[in-house]
Amino acid sequence: MTSIAAQLVEPLTVLSSLPRPGGGPPGIRRNEEPEWLHLPSDDTGAVFVEPTANGTLHWVPRHHPGLRARMALIASWIARTAPTLVVVDVSVEVATLCRLLGVPTVVMAMRGDRTDRAHRSAYDGAHALMATWTAEFADPAWPQAWHEKTFYAGPISRFTPAPPARTIAHGGPSRVLVLWGSGGSQDAAAAFTDAQLAEARRSGPDRTWRFAGGTGEHRVADGEVRFLLAWADVVITHAGQNAVAEVAASRTPAVVIADARPHGEQHDTAMTLDAAGVAVGLARWPQGDRWPVLLDAAIALGGHAWARWLAQDGAARAAAFLDETAASLVPTSTEASAT
Repeated sequence: MTSIAAQLVEPLTVLSSLPRPGGGPPGIRRNEEPEWLHLPSDDTGAVFVEPTANGTLHWVPRHHPGLRARMALIASWIARTAPTLVVVDVSVEVATLCRLLGVPTVVMAMRGDRTDRAHRSAYDGAHALMATWTAEFADPAWPQAWHEKTFYAGPISRFTPAPPARTIAHGGPSRVLVLWGSGGSQDAAAAFTDAQLAEARRSGPDRTWRFAGGTGEHRVADGEVRFLLAWADVVITHAGQNAVAEVAASRTPAVVIADARPHGEQHDTAMTLDAAGVAVGLARWPQGDRWPVLLDAAIALGGHAWARWLAQDGAARAAAFLDETAASLVPTSTEASAT
């Protein structure tokens, strides 16, 4: 969202549980720094009672003070500022609250099965959906009404797309980068263990392996991620949107493995990439003896097909769409007089 925010012309307020980053989102076409409204946490505490409200929502634990303060702050901000449009990243509860208060929403669509009651309500009620994938990779299982109101911005990467990776001989020496989001085995939710990673490395003695994660000793800066992607002949990564977008920008052949996520988001991404011949996609970390074949298969695919997945201007296109949508939703004189 920071990449999109940097391109917006319309005035922006950020509502987030995260602290404001240093200096806020950088301004490109706007000189003013956006207002940053810090939202209280709604996931603290040891006991959460009826968090889904009998399956109608995703996270509304009963009598939770953080949830109550969070929603009250959003409602107060809406009453004070009368926003023209709210872009909702993940929360179906926030999307629902905004629409209940008469504010149109653009909901950032997510891959995976979103046909549960809560998602359907938020997606159905949205003025528009924004997908960070291209129309070529649209989900055929979506209701037609969702397709009709979706803007396909395409994936958004911090990095400028590069030329395709050089050609590597099958089975020859190659450089393998394992790029994970949270430090590999340091994270209880990681898709692999230290032993599995060691087994993978032993399967290719002629290959040089490097590992970069998001925490602990494996944490790397943005510039180093870009360098490592350029260094690698093939990348092994999870199927999170940001990781896949950055690999796509590098145009490096890849094995993309689904990590466990709600609604099968990463599984959908990995299987879509595999079916389209963009990368080798897997539902889970494979047995060690499969790695030589998998890495050779990824190298054989090459990196050129990533151009279908990632365009040059996803953030700019998304920002332009939001600016145009907000401008179209400015209340008319009739609407204004009724409020």
